[in-house]
Amino acid sequence: MTLFYDARGNIYGVVSPALLRRRGIAVPTSAALAASTRQAWTASAIASECGWGTSPRPAEAKAYRCDGLLVGPFQAAPPYDLLIINTDGSLAERSGNGLTIFAQALTDAGLMTQACELLVHHDKPDALSPVATWVEPAVHEQVPGFWLALGQPAFGPPAVGAQGVGSAEPGPVSALAAINSQWARSQFVRIGNPHCVTLVERVSALPDNRQMHQPELFDALKAIAFAPPAGDGRPCAAGVNLQWVARAAANRVIARVFERGEGPTASSGTSASAVACAAWRAGWVEAGDVAVVMPGGTAPVRLQVQADTLLSVSLFGAATHQG
Repeated sequence: MTLFYDARGNIYGVVSPALLRRRGIAVPTSAALAASTRQAWTASAIASECGWGTSPRPAEAKAYRCDGLLVGPFQAAPPYDLLIINTDGSLAERSGNGLTIFAQALTDAGLMTQACELLVHHDKPDALSPVATWVEPAVHEQVPGFWLALGQPAFGPPAVGAQGVGSAEPGPVSALAAINSQWARSQFVRIGNPHCVTLVERVSALPDNRQMHQPELFDALKAIAFAPPAGDGRPCAAGVNLQWVARAAANRVIARVFERGEGPTASSGTSASAVACAAWRAGWVEAGDVAVVMPGGTAPVRLQVQADTLLSVSLFGAATHQG
């Protein structure tokens, strides 16, 4: 059966490729082939495993019971291959909360007893596949979970394939500034997947998740974030995750997230990591542990800096099974 887990308000279903095949969904036995042929089967997998079916749900609930589907593992021993499927059927290169959930599911199944590598396969032409993440069981502030080593971030328009934007960093992204004049200072960050972090001076300038679900704002943000045909592919042809961040006390920031392929989310691990990196580059936070506060919870992010160079970013996460 598909198992559902929650990580800071992000809910993913975890299902093996073998189970999907038993349900008549033609998932290849190779993760690489499954990614390259995803248009033939991911929509069916989302509808089968993430739909509400005949169960009653509140009128304001999303069309799906979760934020996406984690398909894997494709083998019985580490490193473990998986695919991260958004509810629109597209693939993600990396998801901090998704990988946290997958690690917890592997642990619960007795397949992960120590640190190991997780390999996410995808079909994005502008990034290498698979994207590797080293995941280590740990306890942070008395909470058992996992540290995810996300590597060294890259900054600027070339890092995310952004076109038609200025060279100033952070600088304006015209489509965002046209929606709200307070959204005129954005930083592009790649942490395995692409992000556009907009820095705002006041917490009141952060978009509310309820507002982002309203059709007018949702459609405007979807055009920016989603790849064609769902979005415009501008400024990034492959789409881009959107975040907004405001300063709080000490090494603490407040963020909101609109995910490519999904929309407004309660939290996102890679988004939190991108937010921390952008805040550090803007001089808002120092190296070390940064707390990124999102509606779904607070993400601890660790920044390692040497000689004014951000060498690596790590994310701590914990997940709970949803019965």
